[in-house]
Amino acid sequence: MAITNVTSEVIGTVWKVEKNAGDSVAEGDLIMILESMKMEIPVEAPVAGSLVEIKVAPDDSVEEDQILCLIES
Repeated sequence: MAITNVTSEVIGTVWKVEKNAGDSVAEGDLIMILESMKMEIPVEAPVAGSLVEIKVAPDDSVEEDQILCLIES
């Protein structure tokens, strides 16, 4: 089993978290939505697997390349 880090592509704020730790995800599934400069940025699963940990919560500030969650595949 491999662990994949899902990172932020932008500096912004976590607007909404759609999945929980323990949920199964398919490649391309929406995990959360970030807000940056009044735009909604979807964060999608890069691989299929199980969400091991979500490291952010709604209203948290995030930096570019910050790890948002971990997927075990």
